[in-house]
Amino acid sequence: MIRIAGIHFSLHPLFVIVMLLSVVTGQFLELLTLFTIVLIHELGHVCAAVLTGVTVKSVQLLPFGGVAVIEDHGKLSAYHEIGIALAGPLQNGLMILCAFVLQRAGYENNAFLTYFIGANMMIALFNLLPILPLDGGKVMQAVITLLIPYYSALLWCGRVSIAASVLVIVYALLPLGTTGGVRLNVLMIGAFLIYSNITDHRNLPYRFVAFLMNRGAVYDRYMRTGASARPIVALSAKPLDDILRLFKRNQYHFIYVLNREGNVVAVVPEQRLVSSYFRI
Repeated sequence: MIRIAGIHFSLHPLFVIVMLLSVVTGQFLELLTLFTIVLIHELGHVCAAVLTGVTVKSVQLLPFGGVAVIEDHGKLSAYHEIGIALAGPLQNGLMILCAFVLQRAGYENNAFLTYFIGANMMIALFNLLPILPLDGGKVMQAVITLLIPYYSALLWCGRVSIAASVLVIVYALLPLGTTGGVRLNVLMIGAFLIYSNITDHRNLPYRFVAFLMNRGAVYDRYMRTGASARPIVALSAKPLDDILRLFKRNQYHFIYVLNREGNVVAVVPEQRLVSSYFRI
């Protein structure tokens, strides 16, 4: 682990395994190239995060990308999250463009440039798959949080990502029925994906509590811009948890409380419900 500009950079154990295999198979130059590509990919995420005003605590590098831990304190909107996620594959696109320019300029080592372009394309396209915690999965989740309540978006994106991770593992094991072998690299990636998604799914209650704790930023935007509030209609007997799970990410809410006859008996701003929730 090294520390650069206050950010901890480390290698995931999966990357260490790949490094050891590359030494045994004599492919250390290819690994060094892959490491550089992954590092630049992750630095794209880091720079985009810093530009949006959030704090990057650590970055863990994997053979196909990395995992950045950020601390946004409620400042990270869905659009900022999409921009940060796409900043990584954007770096791969820029590196591919540079390699094409060198090829057209007659750079002698064409075989290396071909490998460099292929590695960048593989990393970019893989990371754009709609599976968490890949960049494509983060974009998918951010977009969905704009359409449905935040809790439901986290829940269903997590479930879909777990199912997709299982499919990756199944794909890796398919050759067992024919050749008797497995796609080891795909199997390791699938194992990482399913572990990450199961862990993230278990942490869903904590992520939702963090979402509620940071609702002050949404209220500040509502007061500053004068945007319209989104109404939530609920019976007075409806559990508080169920009402809070209807909150949408970038919208402020007023809750219209109905009695059994369907008449509005109260209009409650969302921060009052959130305060009541944390007092329970």
